[in-house]
Amino acid sequence: MSTNREIHLASRPQGWPTPDNFRLVETEVPTPGPGQLVVRNQFISVDPYMRGRMNDVRSYVPPFALDAPLDGGAVGEVVASEADGFAPGDTVLHGLGWREYALVDAKAARQVDPNLAPLSAYLGVLGMTGLTAYAGLLDVAAMKPGETVFVSGAAGAVGSMVGQIAKLRGAARVVGSAGSPAKVERLRSLGFDAAFDYHDGPVRDALRAAAPDGVDVYFDNVGGEHLEAAIGAMNLHGRAAICGMIAQYNATEPPAAPRNLALLIGKRLTLRGFLVGDHGHLREQFVQETAGWLRAGKIAYDETVVDGIEHAPAAFLGMLRGENLGKMLVRL
Repeated sequence: MSTNREIHLASRPQGWPTPDNFRLVETEVPTPGPGQLVVRNQFISVDPYMRGRMNDVRSYVPPFALDAPLDGGAVGEVVASEADGFAPGDTVLHGLGWREYALVDAKAARQVDPNLAPLSAYLGVLGMTGLTAYAGLLDVAAMKPGETVFVSGAAGAVGSMVGQIAKLRGAARVVGSAGSPAKVERLRSLGFDAAFDYHDGPVRDALRAAAPDGVDVYFDNVGGEHLEAAIGAMNLHGRAAICGMIAQYNATEPPAAPRNLALLIGKRLTLRGFLVGDHGHLREQFVQETAGWLRAGKIAYDETVVDGIEHAPAAFLGMLRGENLGKMLVRL
């Protein structure tokens, strides 16, 4: 192959992104220089955090550049190498998705074994998604056996892992919110003790019914009304791991803060934001424990797969609308 196809950011979204914000561009397949690899991507990840990088604002990572390919998690096969320790045929995980062929610095690539797990799993249950759930629940929120855990966006890639890990680590009760009856049923099949569709009424009322004795740990993927409801329901010394706030990613006006923040004082609550990149020290422990659960059939994961690089923008937009069950991936 001599032609490479990439998805470029054509313009910055105002509110909800549209297909016009993206452009499919043909380029030549790159040639590696010293210390570099060319990887034929087989799966790429589209994730909520990418929406924030489409804005030209200061954040914890630089914004995506206009008229250049977006990036994100990807796994694929090395087709050319000028780096020691890597050879054609190796399978690697790296951060240059949204393109068919990626020119990757070897120091930014990690070899994975395609015989141990499906390639897509290295972007989800055994990758950044799984580590986010593991670190947020067990390190950031410091969940203890016997506690009650509430997870918003619980049918997504991270949320579904959080609920299952909580049960495996001894939570007394795990409650999840999701956006459709089918997703609610899936949460129950994954072992959640209770689940509700947030479209059915105020989150506060649904959470009170699902967790009548209160919540000790809240894993937040949504923000907004969910965060306010969780603060109201949290018990003394409750902890919240703030992973994402997808409810406001496409807002054009500043969101109203939760109206009950004063409760943090009397309840002595802890609300802590986190980034998975700060928890690399847990990677080996996470992979070892999660791989064991997978082998034993104690943990399950869902994937929604869209085929073709040309459909990556549609997959991303669908993920923002909640059309995915579990991890949203693009197969190339």
